[in-house]
Amino acid sequence: MFFLIAFAVIIILVILYIGTYNAFIKNRNRVEETWAQIDVQLKRRCDLIPNLVETVKGFARHEQDTLEKVIAARNSIIAAGNSPQQQLEANNQLTGALRSVFALSESYPELKANDSFVELQHELSTTENKVAYSRQLYNSTVMNWNNRVESFPSNIIANLHHFKKQEMLSIADTERETPSVKF
Repeated sequence: MFFLIAFAVIIILVILYIGTYNAFIKNRNRVEETWAQIDVQLKRRCDLIPNLVETVKGFARHEQDTLEKVIAARNSIIAAGNSPQQQLEANNQLTGALRSVFALSESYPELKANDSFVELQHELSTTENKVAYSRQLYNSTVMNWNNRVESFPSNIIANLHHFKKQEMLSIADTERETPSVKF
C-alpha cells in the first residue's frame, strides 16, 4: 500500500512538473509573438516613411534639414540592436522627427491639402495606435511571464531551466513631459 501511495505522489509531481514546464514554454512563445507584433507595426511605419518624405519634398524643398532628420531616425531604427527597448528608443526618435514633418504641413497649406500627404498621415497615425496597443499587450504578456518566473512553486522549475524575467517596455523621460498648450 505504501508503494502505491508513493508511486501516485510521484506520478502527480511529474504531471505537475510537465504542466508547469509546458506553461513556461507557451508563455515564452507568447512573449516572443507579442514582440513580433510590435516589430511588424514598426516595420510598417518605417516602410511608410520614404513615401511621406517624397511627398513632403515636392512641397517643401527648403525644409531639407527636417527631412534628413526623419531619414536618419528611420535608419537608426534599422541599425538598432535586438533589444526591444533599444528598438523602441530609436522609434521614439523617429516619432519626434515625424512631429516636425507634420508641423511643416501647417506652414504649407497646399501640402496639408494634398491627398497623398493626408493619406500617409492617416496611415502613420493608425500605425502609431497599433504600436501603442501592441506595447500594452507585450507588457501584459511579460507581466504574466514574470509572475510565473517569480511565483512559487513555478519559480523552482524556472530556476532549473534558467528561465529569466523579461524586461517590460517603458517610455522615455521626454515622453513623460506634459505638453504645453498655449492659446
